[in-house]
Amino acid sequence: MKRNVMQLLIEWKNSEDRKPLILEGARQVGKTWIMKEFGETQFEDYVYFNFDKEIELKEIFENNKDAHRIIEKLSLISNKLINPNSTLIILDEIQECSEALNSLKYFKEDARDYYVISAGSLLGTYLAKPHSYPVGQVNIIKMYPLTFDEFLEATDETLLKIYKQISPEEFTLNVIEEIFCTKFKDAYNKYLIIGGMPECVYSWIKYHDISKVDKIQKDLIEIYKNDITKHNGKINTGRILMVFDNIAPQLAKENKKFIYGRIQKGARAKEFEEAIQWLSSSGLINIVNNVSKNEYPLKTYDDLSAFKIYFFDTGLLKQMSGIENDSIILDKDFSFKGALTENYVLQQLIDQFIVSPRYFTFDRYETDFIIQKSEKIIPIEVKAGNSISSSSLSNYRKKFNPEQSIRYSMLNFNKDTDLINIPLYFARLTKKLL
Repeated sequence: MKRNVMQLLIEWKNSEDRKPLILEGARQVGKTWIMKEFGETQFEDYVYFNFDKEIELKEIFENNKDAHRIIEKLSLISNKLINPNSTLIILDEIQECSEALNSLKYFKEDARDYYVISAGSLLGTYLAKPHSYPVGQVNIIKMYPLTFDEFLEATDETLLKIYKQISPEEFTLNVIEEIFCTKFKDAYNKYLIIGGMPECVYSWIKYHDISKVDKIQKDLIEIYKNDITKHNGKINTGRILMVFDNIAPQLAKENKKFIYGRIQKGARAKEFEEAIQWLSSSGLINIVNNVSKNEYPLKTYDDLSAFKIYFFDTGLLKQMSGIENDSIILDKDFSFKGALTENYVLQQLIDQFIVSPRYFTFDRYETDFIIQKSEKIIPIEVKAGNSISSSSLSNYRKKFNPEQSIRYSMLNFNKDTDLINIPLYFARLTKKLL
């Protein structure tokens, strides 16, 4: 499956300021596959090492601090000549060897002409620890589940062609024909059900059996829970699991702000902050902070006492919430549909802008999201269907008179002064359309 992150990897390869690369992301999002695909398509050769499977690798990094000596040893193990300008060195599950993680600084300092890329399960939780890796000595790229455009790339070439032709002019021309709107809506509903986990998408392509996808989703959720229980750090694993299991119930509230007291009676922030940070570092959740001001630069106005937690994959959230697939396929109305839709929108927006989405409260109202593009601050309203009445966005526009506003819904493209309506299935095109 074609992945958007490949372009970022190519840019890293061609960068004059290239450093050893860490590919960060939740387990099972396709990091190993994309690293091998990168080596196969963009280099003359690649060597792959897995610290979880090849125990003897650890000795090389434990006993050597010289990058060239390490390369010599790796060359002997792989039985391949590792050339500085044409061979990609892949270090997978690098969190299993702290010396290997630390060795990345040696490659940056003494062997900059070698291409080194690394990844690992729960690697983000290691990188979040002080002194766990050489600060400033590595580049980091985050990898996510498949976005909707990647899903189309894998499942529907016809819709993908139309998708790629969409331009800002569509706002006024309103040229997306009804027949294609229906097809896009069907594809969008499939995405809500299947999500973006590569194994789920691959299973759907191969078997077109949604029951098999459901089974994979359930297995993945158990894998993540097992990862949590195996965590042997200072953070209480029971509290991590409690937060994990509480994501859907918190999103089901009318006010989706995360409330510690909903986890257990009398719970306090200091008891669960580290658990939330662990889940965020592992890539399993996306945190959306409230901001005290809707001004540029948005990030500087984060109110860390108020935030929402969304799951990193909409298909898995559907599974965790116990939503029947027919409820989505038959377009039934249920209260959690709004939260599922918001989760989808965030999944499409999370890596489009330099500053990830926030939300903003004012008077009695609250935006679903608020984003920063260049110096513009843009409010966002998310609607799961065709009903578009929104007192929050309407009052925001009256009070703050923004240059641009966005509403996602199932309606076709439309532009009314500052407000643009983007069909939900085109949320991934937001940056381009703006």
